[in-house]
Amino acid sequence: MSEKAAKNTRRTGGVAPTVKEILEDDLTRISLEYWSPRTPANKRKKFSAKVVAEIYAKEIKAGGQQRIMLLELSRYLECFLWPNFAAPAPLSHVMSMVAMVNEKRRENVPAWDCFKEDEEKFALFLEHVLEYLLGDEATFAERERLLVFLTHCFQSLEDDLVRKNALKLAGLSMWHHIPEGRREAELAAWPRLQKHWKHLQKQEKKKAPASAASKSKKSKKQKSPRGRKAAKEAAEAEGEAASGGKNFARDFFALALSQFLAVLDAITEENAQEAISDGKVKYCERFIQFMSELVSQLPTRRFLRTLVECTHVVVRCEMSALATLPAGRLFNELVSTLRYFQWFEIDDFTGTALSKEEMMATHCTKIQQMQRVAFLHFPELRTFALSNIGSVEKRFFMKQYLRVLDDPAFYRLCCRLHLFSEQPYSATVHSRAFMEEVLFSRMERHSSMLETLSTQPVYPTEELMWDENTMPAERVGSNTVLALPRLNLQFLTMHDYLLRTFQLYRLEAAYEIREDLADVLKRVKPRRLDMGTTQFTGWARMALPLRSFKITSVRTPHIGEAHPKRVVGEIIVDLNGARGGIRQEWESIHLHDVLYLLSIDATIRKGDQPDMSKSFIERHGLKYARGCEVFEVLDENRNAIDDRTRPQDIQGHVRIFRVRLDPRQWLADRQNIQEDVYGTFNLVARRHSKENNFKAVLASIQQLLSSKCAVPEWLHDVFLGYGDPHAAQRVSSLPTINYLDTFLDVQHARDALPNVELSIAGSEKELQRPFRVTFEPTEEGGKRKALLEGIPQPNPGPFPVDRPKQNAVRFTDRQLEAITSGVHEGLTLVVGPPGTGKTDVAVQIINLIYHNFPKQRTLLITHSNQALNQLFEKIAALDIEDRHLVRLGHGQDQLETEGDFSRYGRVDLMLQKREALLSEVERLAGSIGVSADVAYTCETAGHFLTHHIRPRWEEYEDIVQRDTADDAVTTHFPFHEFFSAAPGRLFTGDRAHDLDAAEGCFRHIARVFEALDEIRPFELLRSSYDRTNYLLTTQAKIIAMTCTHAALKRNDLIRLGFKFDNMVMEEAGQSLDIETFIPLMLQAEDEAEGSRLKRVVLIGDHNQLPPVIKNMSLQKYSHLDQSLFTRLIRLQVPHIQLNAQGRCRPSLANLFKWKYEDLGNLPAVSKGEYLKANAGFAHDFQFVNVEAFNGKGETEPTPHFIQNLGEAEYLVAVFQYMRLVGYPASKISIITTYKGQKHLIRDVLDQRCSHPFFGRPNRVTTVDRFQGQQNDYILLSLVRTKTVGHVRDVRRLIVAMSRARLGLYVFGRRKLFENCYELTKTFHHLLQRPDKLALANKETFPTVRGVDEVPAHGVLGVESVVQMADLVARMSNAAAAASTAAASHAQ
Repeated sequence: MSEKAAKNTRRTGGVAPTVKEILEDDLTRISLEYWSPRTPANKRKKFSAKVVAEIYAKEIKAGGQQRIMLLELSRYLECFLWPNFAAPAPLSHVMSMVAMVNEKRRENVPAWDCFKEDEEKFALFLEHVLEYLLGDEATFAERERLLVFLTHCFQSLEDDLVRKNALKLAGLSMWHHIPEGRREAELAAWPRLQKHWKHLQKQEKKKAPASAASKSKKSKKQKSPRGRKAAKEAAEAEGEAASGGKNFARDFFALALSQFLAVLDAITEENAQEAISDGKVKYCERFIQFMSELVSQLPTRRFLRTLVECTHVVVRCEMSALATLPAGRLFNELVSTLRYFQWFEIDDFTGTALSKEEMMATHCTKIQQMQRVAFLHFPELRTFALSNIGSVEKRFFMKQYLRVLDDPAFYRLCCRLHLFSEQPYSATVHSRAFMEEVLFSRMERHSSMLETLSTQPVYPTEELMWDENTMPAERVGSNTVLALPRLNLQFLTMHDYLLRTFQLYRLEAAYEIREDLADVLKRVKPRRLDMGTTQFTGWARMALPLRSFKITSVRTPHIGEAHPKRVVGEIIVDLNGARGGIRQEWESIHLHDVLYLLSIDATIRKGDQPDMSKSFIERHGLKYARGCEVFEVLDENRNAIDDRTRPQDIQGHVRIFRVRLDPRQWLADRQNIQEDVYGTFNLVARRHSKENNFKAVLASIQQLLSSKCAVPEWLHDVFLGYGDPHAAQRVSSLPTINYLDTFLDVQHARDALPNVELSIAGSEKELQRPFRVTFEPTEEGGKRKALLEGIPQPNPGPFPVDRPKQNAVRFTDRQLEAITSGVHEGLTLVVGPPGTGKTDVAVQIINLIYHNFPKQRTLLITHSNQALNQLFEKIAALDIEDRHLVRLGHGQDQLETEGDFSRYGRVDLMLQKREALLSEVERLAGSIGVSADVAYTCETAGHFLTHHIRPRWEEYEDIVQRDTADDAVTTHFPFHEFFSAAPGRLFTGDRAHDLDAAEGCFRHIARVFEALDEIRPFELLRSSYDRTNYLLTTQAKIIAMTCTHAALKRNDLIRLGFKFDNMVMEEAGQSLDIETFIPLMLQAEDEAEGSRLKRVVLIGDHNQLPPVIKNMSLQKYSHLDQSLFTRLIRLQVPHIQLNAQGRCRPSLANLFKWKYEDLGNLPAVSKGEYLKANAGFAHDFQFVNVEAFNGKGETEPTPHFIQNLGEAEYLVAVFQYMRLVGYPASKISIITTYKGQKHLIRDVLDQRCSHPFFGRPNRVTTVDRFQGQQNDYILLSLVRTKTVGHVRDVRRLIVAMSRARLGLYVFGRRKLFENCYELTKTFHHLLQRPDKLALANKETFPTVRGVDEVPAHGVLGVESVVQMADLVARMSNAAAAASTAAASHAQ
């Protein structure tokens, strides 16, 4: 390694190398000589094992993470290591390949593609890995890397090649190494396994003599190999030599466990430091983590778990010397995880989750088996054998009974129970303590994690938040081992999934709360006064001193529970000293908000400096932190305040928050802490409501854990990651689909169904929508055939309101495929790249379900309120009755629709509609001469329909059937007066026309009475509560909410008996796995029919930003940021990717379309405004290089709060320029990659744009916050000047590049970002244009210049921020002078 490269490695500490560093490095020179694709094949040097060995020793083994990254980027694996791999391969070659695969997995790039060219060679490579892991040649650090590689293999079972080879190691043949009696007992329980075992035995017997003969024969042939056959046999012989003739499928795990236990036993208190330095401790930690990974997924668990149990790994780990050492704390936590999975409540062979009763039955069977053995073979245990299970099952009592046995007899008992193989007793091997622990761990009833979590408080306390051993560090290295659960592709059961999620989500919530509370404590500056009390010398926006707090109610526990049913407290604060904006924020606290009660006993006296050697909570005097949930807000006079309270009705400055505390935490505090915790609180803190919804999610998970999850059978296995990935698709196919208004015309139908041979029913010219398509059964390999026909539409009525609203979107073939899939029952995944019409697809799916299945109810879910409102506004614009729509949650206030779609708004609408419809009934009654009060209620209106309207209509039908005159309809129609206000002439004298018009009129009347019939329950139900519940559970057909609101209201909805048939979710790629799962569980399972759920449609984009997880350990190590959508994509569940974008100019689409396969452009982006240039700019997109401003680039005033003043000033100056040119401020958004820069830009805007003329951009926010949104013109600040930062995540880059419709201007440091390998495809397009901002002289908005035309008045190249500011100043002065002159002229 060159001195410069080594310096770079030390400096960056593993930061990705830049392109410049790659080009200047010695490794680049070597790669160009030996394997680089840039060097012609005939000019490359031949493969050299010596080169591989030198690179491994210098660059991989001792070079650090950056050197491995550089090698991986050079395609070292694909172009050099893999093509030249052959058996027997040296350790350096195998370890080099392992390092490259591990690096690819760390960087989340495809790791297995190159191996698919030769599956047999991959199997040989895997054998080498196993051989070196079990041998003595590899160091413990190298063995750890090999274990990481194998972990990656078993985490990649979705890959056919990896699965085929990895699962061979986890087969039934490993049971050769468990006690014979245990094996026979296990096989007897499963006859099919017994048959398979006999087959394996026969194969082993045949293979043994054949293998010996084969080796002898091949060794002779190797001396003079001839032809291809000899070469093949030699290769096979080499393969067997590499594996040492071992049967890895049978022996690998047994040998690996034996090796691990030997290493573990060799670690003692005396050599502990040596064991740490030579890597033994890390190897042991990694091995236990490897075992935990394998027994936590069903394909590898089935047979391995039994081997792990019979090897007594957990017991030997817990009794090892390492477990007693300070260095063994992480090891102990990992062993606890392995123990948890070893005894997990699941049937290893069927994969069926075991109930509490089934687990108890299994436990009792074990005890009874032990009692039978004791009765038959150990007379001294006769009392034990005849005792009831309850009196012997506990460890203490069992030990008392068994103490009558001496050690050899105890060993014989264990052998009779098949805990050990039948071998002579050895006191050194089988100590009494070891045998007792093995026996008790097998026989005792294991408490499940569910029981532990059911007693765990929901709100994190100060102990959890500031415990570094529980809370992982913010960043961990790639080789770090953590005792944390992982969200992998597969889970054992629903409970396993929920338990892992609960633990990780709670840790993430604790981390976020810790950061917020730490900020509060720093700002309030608690100081100790002379009398010993605490004074807050500072202030914080998010905290207030408590006026008082008290517990007002403690409810008695439920039967069988220790903790109270409910604990209620009362927080009193004074808002008198709070500033206007801050007071308003405290006033806005409402139902379900979570507050934090803090007990602070300051340790720092006024004027003293904090002792930085102490922990954070010691320095700031934090004793206790307890969460609570607001359920009522009162004013000073104890009047309730809610959303409908008028500000003038609120009394005083004092506010009383009535809160519910965690009963489990309250009980634990009473039992474990001497002082009254709840009498010491002196500060209350709050968090932003959008970031404070963790409690609802955790509470929902706890509820789901204690109940049966209503997951439909067709989705269950796919959700857990097993079975056929196609199994959940099209569970029930529809031969005929009413597409209604989906097709605009016949040609559109042909275009949208290109692979279907479409026949037209009737005349093509006369055929109009709505359309219906009937698909014929298709033979395999044949072209699909279908019949397109129009659906006859009766006359809807004479008024404009009777005309149905129709879709205006010309869906593409891929969009139609997604819509069709969504209408079929089952699971539909739709991948929507930016601008491809994901929302329109979702809306049309809902529209078709609503009309095709009118009795079904659909749940509409999104991650954000904004996306939900966009969807809901489009749905409300379609032919869907507004009385069937309801929008839950606070975001409905921002809906840009007529009417209030909230629950209460819908009830008010129904009551208003009742009045309007009854007045129509009254008018109808008057028009036919009925004077009775028929419009008093919905019920009387129904009687009026039955006794007056229907008889008249039936009489009319009889008459016109007999009277065939042309004017018969006009003469006998009974409702002329009622329809006198209809626009146009109702009857024309044409009999056919008039009959149709009359039918339409009666349909209008019928709809009035149908609506009244639906409204009638609101008339009968008297309270708003009952009415809103009826609306939600019965009348509404489309119910929309965010996933957060679903978690908040799950318990209430279950209690109300809420039901739904379909779920459509937008932004599925941005929602956490559990945030997608909870909405699926908003209804209880029907005992008779099971789950009612028929369709699940998930729409998102896994190539854009995932859910936000702030703790990097939980994100990178535990995969908490994994969405269900992404997980299903990785599981190879079929999905439909939309392939035509209609958001931005094609030139802008080139910046991100490379990430998507076959992404094209819709015709709409090649006409109209897309063909016009951006006024005042020479280019429609540009990267603008920003050098140091006042000698500075990026700054970091506080940790992670990164700013760049030069870029902020530049962006604001460009915004001012655009406003002076004439751009509307609403069409401009400023986005940045860092929160600190967002705040700086806002500050600069406040200073530079104080004149009302400039206004403010539509949005100033971060890229992450702007996902899912767009604007015509985007100004983007990349901020960083030292390292690339997190825009190196390609998903964030895709979001940033795809927000603009017409113009994108990116500001950053060119020499930094053009050197980043991951960004090269985007920057290749960006840097085809000058990196100095090019302005078009003398242009105003809008311009008539074409996008590819050169500006008529020339181009001005802006050299710096200062020049741009000067230009804006001159333009501002000129505009002001012109305005003054115009005003004078007007006077």
